Amino acid sequence: MAATYLPYDPQQLLLLPEAMQDWLPQGHLAHFISDTVDQLDLRAFHARYEQDGPRNQPFHPAMMVKVLLYGYATGVFSSRKIARKLHEDVAFRVLAAGNFPAHRTIRDFRAIHLKEFSELFVQVVRLARELGLVKLGTVAIDGTKVKANASRHKAMSYGHMVRAEAELKQQIDVLLRRAAQSDEAEANEPELDIPAEIERREARLKAIGAARERLEQRQREQDRQAGRSVDDEGNTRGPGGRVCKRQFGTAPEKAQENFTDPDSRIMKRAGGGFDPCYNAQTAVDEAAHIIVAAELDNCAPDANWLLPMIQAVKSNLGQLPTLGLADAGYRSEQNLKDSPIELVVALGREGKQHAQVDAQQYPHTAAMAAKLQSQAARAAYRKRKWIAEPPNGWIKAVLGFRQFSLRGMHKAQAEWKLVCAALNLRRMAMMLA
Repeated sequence: MAATYLPYDPQQLLLLPEAMQDWLPQGHLAHFISDTVDQLDLRAFHARYEQDGPRNQPFHPAMMVKVLLYGYATGVFSSRKIARKLHEDVAFRVLAAGNFPAHRTIRDFRAIHLKEFSELFVQVVRLARELGLVKLGTVAIDGTKVKANASRHKAMSYGHMVRAEAELKQQIDVLLRRAAQSDEAEANEPELDIPAEIERREARLKAIGAARERLEQRQREQDRQAGRSVDDEGNTRGPGGRVCKRQFGTAPEKAQENFTDPDSRIMKRAGGGFDPCYNAQTAVDEAAHIIVAAELDNCAPDANWLLPMIQAVKSNLGQLPTLGLADAGYRSEQNLKDSPIELVVALGREGKQHAQVDAQQYPHTAAMAAKLQSQAARAAYRKRKWIAEPPNGWIKAVLGFRQFSLRGMHKAQAEWKLVCAALNLRRMAMMLA
């Protein structure tokens, strides 16, 4: 007996059109993001288009926001890939509702609405609190290094810059003398487009000079903060009055500057080696692992971020958490002294004995060392890894966000909040299912 199959006719046309919303099952992440964005305040996105008049019809901001949030929530960060998904992926087509913006449109929309996306993160956090997913009892703070959109091969050390500038100036002088020679002398020389060669070297010299000046300006600021100054004789003196070997504002030879993204800094990555990176910070609420504050800078140490992250939580939600947890990277006497909330901060690596603390010189650190001997503090700190580290792991391993798409610290800050908002929405959809 011949087998029978369910009807299959790829060329069959539908008598009546289907609703796009039925293409996805109930409870799909795309439905949740669409419904959530409809509840958010998008007036700031619309405000940019109010002066354009009726003849210029851009894509609807709500649609663009939904597509970008869903893209980041599912690990699609490239504008080109998002544009391709709008044709190939059912969820993207449902969210776009028959619109197909080009990748340049998606890229420009993201770039010109950086501030609006940062504020959208705050709206998502407040919505999570209204839904009961944020309790602000215990909050854990952690940082992670995220690679900048820059190649480590496009960086140069300060010492190499000085030598390269001298070599380029010498080459330009040689080319200028060669250009001044007579035609007969040039006839014996190999063919060379001297003006183009001079222009290329001058452009390179200008780029290296600008990078060197940025390094020196940054070093001058660091020297001032460290208490260094220049006396009347031109000597650089430290806070104690001693003459320093290194001149004021002269960067160390190994200090590097990246030509692709000058705001990025060389940082050590977890697997070994060094990359141009940004230091991304998150404050995570214990209740549902919702990121309640997200910030970013280009300084590798975490210690300067403990108090600002606590204040960022208050700024976003209007309320301080009850308890803050942080690892030894956030340890400092000033942090423990000025914190507006109760803290449990490790004084050394987990499982290793930290150095003895001088109670007279560091009274608050000594008090924290004594506090960590109690069972309650140890039990609270044991939750830090469980609260703070999973969201950073989800961002890198689940979403696949290991490198910024945008360049510059201001843009990277906004993109970090965008990816954190997308992760929060994904988390909220799962918790509310």
